[in-house]
Amino acid sequence: MIILFDTDVVLDLLLDRQPFSGVAAELFSRVEKGSVTGYVCATTVTTVHYLAGKAVGAARAKRHIRDLLALLEVAPVNRPVIEGALHGKYHDFEDGVIAEAAHHVGATAIVTRNVRDFRVSVVPVYSPTEMVKMLRASGEAGR
Repeated sequence: MIILFDTDVVLDLLLDRQPFSGVAAELFSRVEKGSVTGYVCATTVTTVHYLAGKAVGAARAKRHIRDLLALLEVAPVNRPVIEGALHGKYHDFEDGVIAEAAHHVGATAIVTRNVRDFRVSVVPVYSPTEMVKMLRASGEAGR
């Protein structure tokens, strides 16, 4: 399974945002173990650095980015992704970019706490809790 993680889920993990960080940690643990391939959108990397820098300082924010890059692939934001977001029926352009980036890398799911924001995505969208339940049910728990 190829999952693109929305910015909110990444921040939940990196900033230990309760009560969401536990389920985020379980999902990222699956990426670390290799049972799931994880992606973030290129725009997420810059957003995470900016927000983490405000919360924990620039040096720690850079460490967070290095950790992310060691674990996850980066879905590029190029002309086709941006044009897809512009021409799509996305309510929010940023969400459209994330959905289009997921589509272009062949993601099988987007994981976000804002499922409603991705209603028109061609890639199926799940909350972190829904995704954990699906992975457990499919036998991914022990991997």
